Amino acid sequence: MSALGRSPAKMRLSTAINGPGYDDEIPKARVQPEAGPDVKVLVIGAGNINFGSDEGPWNHSQRVEQKLGNRLKIVGLVDPATARAQAVLDAKRLTFASPAYADTPIYHSVQEAISRLSASPPDLVLLGSPPAFRGTTDPSKGFNTEIQLAEGFPKAALFVEKPVSTGSVEEASKVAQYLEGKPNLVSVGYMLRYSAAVQKMKQILKQNKLAVMMTSARYVMAYEHSVKVAWWTKSVDCGPIVEQATHFCDLSRYFAGEVDLSTVMAHSVEWYEKPGQLTKIPFDENNLVPEDDRIPRFTSATWKYKSGAIGHLEHGVALQGAEFSTEITVFADGYQLKLIAPYNRPTLYVRRPGSDVEEVHHFNDDDPFLSEMSTFIDTAAKGTSDIPVLSSFADAVRTYELTWAIRWASEKTRTPKKML
Repeated sequence: MSALGRSPAKMRLSTAINGPGYDDEIPKARVQPEAGPDVKVLVIGAGNINFGSDEGPWNHSQRVEQKLGNRLKIVGLVDPATARAQAVLDAKRLTFASPAYADTPIYHSVQEAISRLSASPPDLVLLGSPPAFRGTTDPSKGFNTEIQLAEGFPKAALFVEKPVSTGSVEEASKVAQYLEGKPNLVSVGYMLRYSAAVQKMKQILKQNKLAVMMTSARYVMAYEHSVKVAWWTKSVDCGPIVEQATHFCDLSRYFAGEVDLSTVMAHSVEWYEKPGQLTKIPFDENNLVPEDDRIPRFTSATWKYKSGAIGHLEHGVALQGAEFSTEITVFADGYQLKLIAPYNRPTLYVRRPGSDVEEVHHFNDDDPFLSEMSTFIDTAAKGTSDIPVLSSFADAVRTYELTWAIRWASEKTRTPKKML
């Protein structure tokens, strides 16, 4: 036996084949600023997805600044939490991007922004408010945000963060149908589709005319710095499958196509079971989250695709520290495509017919958030881009539907607390 406890013959073979290997180059978005007129951007939501956090690489404002340079003009920031919005703007005014935020007003609501900006509407809208405040056609609470924006700014391009809602799939589908009939460009924030590693995998599948046999995805988060109580509360953020694992559900669909939702099966480890007792939750869950509203700690799901392939997902709230453990593997006849750490240091391992040796493809300089935003901006301005918009609202609703099917399936099979 080796010092690692495995015989050398069973250890994974690899070879230092970097970059695109012997496949063709993959297209990349144009991410450098270009000369042109000012671009007016309305930002909705002063939270982490738009302005960043220590939990991950998400930060839409940073990518817009990088793409547009001195052409960027933030014409409004919508957030009812005005103190937070002001703090965000104050921080931005201390950076190189300060000219873009020099005259940015704060609006309490989308309707106020529409009223104030009607004479000079934005070119782009970044919709990064929590999904509980959008994704419906019901105007009673003012959460029909996409409809308000499409009506108020009929020429603006809309970038909508995922998930598309926390409401019913039926309501989200109605929003999709409404937007399909409007002229607005709409892109939804499933940024991993724009990853160079993911595009490499798609290229290999296409060039070799492969039918996907199986997808297997794993997403295990490091939870001890996750301080947002809403995220831990199912009635608010809908739980980790709907809110977080949605990215890997979406990638699974992107590789293998539509899911037969009647085949979805799932099991979960719940908070009240011994394996689900976490020791590093950064707040008092006992006092802040009702028992019947607490999230599962681990979920495992399987399903059949309509193509006949099968899918598998594992999501866990288990690691401590800062780094998540994430990977997705796609199997086809003779091929194994395994993508490790797609968020931060994506590495793709490719095994092909005729060899047990894995190619190793590194994508250290790739930023799928920037590629996604660059594609959105170029398509809005020119009607085209080197990479097309890869996630429409209607397509994102199908991912939303899959995540809910997994959650429902896991709740049907969980062991009731009273039986323990």
